[in-house]
Amino acid sequence: MRRIAVLTSGGDSPGMNAAVRAVARAADAAGVGCVGVSDGYRGMIQGQIRPLDARDVSGIIQLGGTVLGTARSKKFYTEEGRAKAATNLRNAGVDSVVVIGGDGSMHGAELLSQEHGFNVVGVPGTIDNDLSGTDFTLGFDTAVNTALEAIDKIRDTAASHNRLFFIEVMGRNAGWIALYSGLSGGATAVLVPESDWDEDNIRRKVVESFALGKRFCIVVVAEGEREGGAFGVAQRICEATELDYRVSTLGHMQRGGAPTMRDRILGARLGDGAVTALLDGDNEVMIGERKLEIIRTPFQETWTTDDRDFGGLLALMDRLAR
Repeated sequence: MRRIAVLTSGGDSPGMNAAVRAVARAADAAGVGCVGVSDGYRGMIQGQIRPLDARDVSGIIQLGGTVLGTARSKKFYTEEGRAKAATNLRNAGVDSVVVIGGDGSMHGAELLSQEHGFNVVGVPGTIDNDLSGTDFTLGFDTAVNTALEAIDKIRDTAASHNRLFFIEVMGRNAGWIALYSGLSGGATAVLVPESDWDEDNIRRKVVESFALGKRFCIVVVAEGEREGGAFGVAQRICEATELDYRVSTLGHMQRGGAPTMRDRILGARLGDGAVTALLDGDNEVMIGERKLEIIRTPFQETWTTDDRDFGGLLALMDRLAR
């Protein structure tokens, strides 16, 4: 192996910089060259490739976002675009690639390997936690804690006014942020794509909760869960009631900010694990952490199977919500 290229792709997530730092320094420790690709696959097509040594990544572990930059590229969806990217990588002396991103990034990495012969390893960098082969994706812990902090603050004002709040969190088509922030934030209910739920039942739970003397209720809604998002859900649930309610959408604030300790350590372990996998000659695998062990999962399995216990946590949420 001559030289590794590392890039961050898709939506940014806290901890990406910790992973970039780990890739560059693990490569340096192994005597392998490393380059950074700016702005994801778009930068790869445009030839935005620069040397990345141990000193270049100093002082970035605590930073949110990604110092390499990230972007989504329609051109990379085309064979012509991928061929151009491959040519630029070869011209830079690259034969192996570490891609830090979500499921779309992993799909792109797989195509780059199959069409152009690069050894490619993925690191799951997405706040959505929607890739299997790892207990948690990079950035999820920070995003949940950001959402939880907001929920705690909203609870203060909700209790002051005896009010119901619907709080919309990110997660695209996955309800992990909603579930973890709702469970840890003491929500009355969480509404997620992974579970069928009935608006009449949620209305009943909220009304009963207030009847028991509770001065606030929090309902956490995963973005895109139903038509109209949290606003539409709130209108339908509170229709024909006298419930005093408000809606708060947290939005992209969940992506920003300094990564938590957990995401910094996870980024370090996954980045180092990616270089180790490439040194072992592995290809088309994603590096994850399961039960504190670093494992490798074939790309295809990361977006087609998921054995994590979402249902058990939902059941716990239902038992504890009053």
